[in-house]
Amino acid sequence: MIARLAKELEEARRWAGVRELQPLGGDVRRWGGILLPNNPPYNVGAFCFELSSPHHPLCPPRVTLCTPILHPAVDRDGHVCQPLTSLEHWAPTTRAVHVLKDLLLLLDTLDPQRVLRPDLARELQEHPQEFLHRAEQHTRQHAERRPDPAAP
Repeated sequence: MIARLAKELEEARRWAGVRELQPLGGDVRRWGGILLPNNPPYNVGAFCFELSSPHHPLCPPRVTLCTPILHPAVDRDGHVCQPLTSLEHWAPTTRAVHVLKDLLLLLDTLDPQRVLRPDLARELQEHPQEFLHRAEQHTRQHAERRPDPAAP
C-alpha cells in the first residue's frame, strides 16, 4: 500500500494541475499541495488542499480544500462534493491523480448536480453573472497567489 501511494504521489507530481505536492508530516497517506484552476472565476488564484488516504486503495481518499472558496460544491469547512470518492462509486483501481483531476474539473466547471451549499447553487442559477463576480472577488481576496507558470 505505501509503495503504491509513493508511486501515485510521483505520478500526481508530474501532472500540471497541481504544484508543491508533498507528503504531510512525512506520511505518504496524507498529501498537501496547491491546485491550479484553469477557468473563471477561480483561475485568478490557487487553492491549497489536503488529500488523506489512510486505507488506500480499499477506501476512497478524502479531499479537503484548505483555502476558502465560494463554490456550491464545497462547504465552509472545505469538504468537497466529489462522487468519485463516495463509497458507492469508489473503485480500488482509481488512482489519486484521478481524484485530483476530478477536483480540478469540479472547480473548472460549475456543476449544479454537485451541491453542498444550496444557497450558492440557487444564486448561480438565478443570478449567474452576480455569482461569478462575487466568486472571483472572493478568490482574489482569499486564494493563494498563483505560482510562476515556469515553476515545476
